[in-house]
Amino acid sequence: MARNPKHDILLEPIGFGPKVSRNRFWQTSHCTGYGSERPGTQARFRGMKAEGGWGVVCTEFCSIHAESDEYPWHSARLWDQGDIINLGYMCDEVHRHQSLAGVQLWYNGMHSPCLESREVPRGPSGLPSNVFPERAVYDATADEDDIKAIINMYVLAAQRAEQAGFDIVEVTGSDSTLPMQFLERRYNRRTDRYGGSLANRSRFYIEVMAALKRAVGDRLAVTTRFETDTINGEFRVQHHDEGLHFVELMHREGVCDLWAVKIGDYEEWGEDAGSSRFRQTNWMRPFVSHVKAIVGPAVPVVSNGRFTSPDDMVEALRRGQCDIIGAARPSIADPFLPAKIAAGRLEDIRECIGCNLCVSRMQQQALLSCTQNPTSGEEYRRGWHPEQFDQTANPCSVLVVGAGPAGMECAMVLGKRGYTVHLRDCAPELGGHWRDVARYPRCSEFGRVISYRQAQLAKLRNVEVQLGVGPMTADEVLEYGADRVVVATGAHWSTVGLGAEVHRPIHGADAARGSVLTPEQIMRGKEVPGERVVVLDGEGYFTGIAMAELLADRGKQVTLVTNMNDVAEFSKYTMELANNKRMLHQKHIRHLTNHWAHAFEPGRLALFYLYRDSAELYELEPGRWGRRSSNALVYLDCDALVLVTSRVPNGELYAQLKSRRAEWPKNAVQAVYRIGDCHAPRQILNAIFDGHRLAREFDSPHPQYPLPFIRERQVWGHETFPKRGDARPRVEVS
Repeated sequence: MARNPKHDILLEPIGFGPKVSRNRFWQTSHCTGYGSERPGTQARFRGMKAEGGWGVVCTEFCSIHAESDEYPWHSARLWDQGDIINLGYMCDEVHRHQSLAGVQLWYNGMHSPCLESREVPRGPSGLPSNVFPERAVYDATADEDDIKAIINMYVLAAQRAEQAGFDIVEVTGSDSTLPMQFLERRYNRRTDRYGGSLANRSRFYIEVMAALKRAVGDRLAVTTRFETDTINGEFRVQHHDEGLHFVELMHREGVCDLWAVKIGDYEEWGEDAGSSRFRQTNWMRPFVSHVKAIVGPAVPVVSNGRFTSPDDMVEALRRGQCDIIGAARPSIADPFLPAKIAAGRLEDIRECIGCNLCVSRMQQQALLSCTQNPTSGEEYRRGWHPEQFDQTANPCSVLVVGAGPAGMECAMVLGKRGYTVHLRDCAPELGGHWRDVARYPRCSEFGRVISYRQAQLAKLRNVEVQLGVGPMTADEVLEYGADRVVVATGAHWSTVGLGAEVHRPIHGADAARGSVLTPEQIMRGKEVPGERVVVLDGEGYFTGIAMAELLADRGKQVTLVTNMNDVAEFSKYTMELANNKRMLHQKHIRHLTNHWAHAFEPGRLALFYLYRDSAELYELEPGRWGRRSSNALVYLDCDALVLVTSRVPNGELYAQLKSRRAEWPKNAVQAVYRIGDCHAPRQILNAIFDGHRLAREFDSPHPQYPLPFIRERQVWGHETFPKRGDARPRVEVS
């Protein structure tokens, strides 16, 4: 299909400083966990985006010095020659596809734990970190000699970036980094020329930019990523006040070639990486749209907003919000988004669903993965390409039983590899339990998991989708005539309250009763009796809190009970926890943490406190030691109990087929596999990965079990960078 001419503007080249991007697509800096320590994974991941058409591809936050050590969170680093070598490979991969490589220079001052380097960060006022208050993280108050040294750190890092091959050095004035610590009144308590007035508090930031312009500005673009509004707190930077006034101040100095603008701060950077449960496309527009009018036509502005639709992108450009479309998560979900827009293949765009599981991986000090794009991070480790699939040398027929996310993914990849696939499900529609999830409050964009795969399956002539056919029995599977079988029958919520806390059913909790319900039953229309509802949440992600909101919106008096330390505790990793709590408060949903159900009877739920036993250990009787146990219970009035306690695999079909293995040969069945939640209930990104991996490795000797992947680590006996005894790079200015 030909490209819509109104999208042509997105593909126009645009210049800034001494550089020109081939189009208006900018992959903004975003975390991966790959850092400088996994150069192959980093380079191929970023290089894939360049291949997919992103005109500018940036690193994650990149520490400029050991004083800004974020370990155990893995950032890129430009500390020494080893980092130059490793990040140089990324630049090579990006340049191979005619894109520009950018690096975000990061010094985090008071928010640097320095758990690896054990150095002492410097900052404006010697305050404790409000991001890590429990870790006793402080900065040392910087005098003017220290300030000169820090500015020199930026310069030395920019020079290393040039050696590595970067085209753009971006100073991060966001996420409460050092430039913002000088700028914000809540952090800056100085009384010298770096404190007090806005002009004084802006001085450090502007001096850093000016120093970089002098050092590398004739060869590299010197840009910044700036948060126009930090959103939270009485003394925050507000867009309509100091946020835009700072832009005016720095623009007058002529030291910034391009502005990338955003909102949020380090404590709650979920306002920048807003999930689709709380933030829709281009939610930052009211906070950032005035920057372009200040800097004028000669200085480009990059704006993010989880853009996936080219129409929304063009609107942002035409309305004067920005000159360049920035994206992090959309570029992860589909590295080839620009190329697909250029080719007019909009139906093939793998749209970000805004679940923030990518963010959660970094927050857990893990490696980035993506729900929609299971090849993210696997480009080097496993050699996967999101748009290319090796054709099988041994085509055969495959029956996939179950058309949920894992089954759809597996059928789609098998089809693209040349297998003849029959995808069957007893439901009348594709999607499995995810159809219900997409109808939860705030979760409508999660439906893109289904719609993308549905569109792709419809294009594959060698994949036949059969829906509404009734649950398949083992006899039907064996007699179906397929060479190989993949079971993807999913999971269901426990109907008896089985959960992680005591690993046994809750007395009196049985979803066959009218007053006990599971999420599936609620979504199918089972009546929720009475007014007082308790949601018992052992999942800690979005289902429990979604059920609570759904029922509160129906006028119920809802209490959310969890065994965890916080409500929807996993959402601290997806950066939704604070807004989840705000929603609970706004909708008068009570909550109780660190409790679990003991027993349920109509009208009353008995709970126990997880830590009710004694702290001390005693000799309870001669020769027998332990805690003094308590039988204390807490009672809640409860007309209806909603069980979100654990998921149970629908594993019966696979177990039956495996038990009848002796019958496979006579039915010409070569193998039976299982994927997704029927194997083990997991988060959706792992279920989809499971289906994708099996299909990618279907020709391997034992496809049920993953092939080895490349592990990047230092191998003993090889050269290290730096070496013990090397001189410390000098940053102090004489």
